[in-house]
Amino acid sequence: MGKTSKAKQSKILRQGSKKAETLSKKISPNTKNLPDHHFKLVKVKRGLDGLGLFAGEDIKKGEIIIEYIGTILNKEEAEKVTTSMYLFEVNRNKTIDGSVRWNIARYANHACDPEGNAESDIKKGRVFIKAIKNIKEGDEILYDYGEEFVKEYIAPKGCRCRAVKHDYGAKGHVSK
Repeated sequence: MGKTSKAKQSKILRQGSKKAETLSKKISPNTKNLPDHHFKLVKVKRGLDGLGLFAGEDIKKGEIIIEYIGTILNKEEAEKVTTSMYLFEVNRNKTIDGSVRWNIARYANHACDPEGNAESDIKKGRVFIKAIKNIKEGDEILYDYGEEFVKEYIAPKGCRCRAVKHDYGAKGHVSK
């Protein structure tokens, strides 16, 4: 990634953090000058399946890594969106469209159990990605996207995670 791309990405993340800031100030990230929706230092680079989200520092089990942010959609608006695989249903009346560039949490890739090291956690209408294992700096952040998503988007092309057994009947994968 060249200097121009990094500068542009940083600008987008700063704009995104201002939008995220208006959501709530109750849960504050650490004081490392990270965008407001980042709780730990993370990087986007080539991962298991395209781009991935990687730990930029050691992360302890139980720590919040990043918030999944984006445009908030009601039920009717979410039903009209047919082209985004970044929709995260918070409840039956609220969905986050995380396809916006400033939501880098969208780069955390799927992994079947037990390969995941993180999980999504919904608190007070917000979605956080939280470590379920200790994660070392440089490790890819992976979590189980859930049966419905996997069946619709991952199983048809085959799961690419490192799990010995792939859940949800992913095509082309059997126990090794």
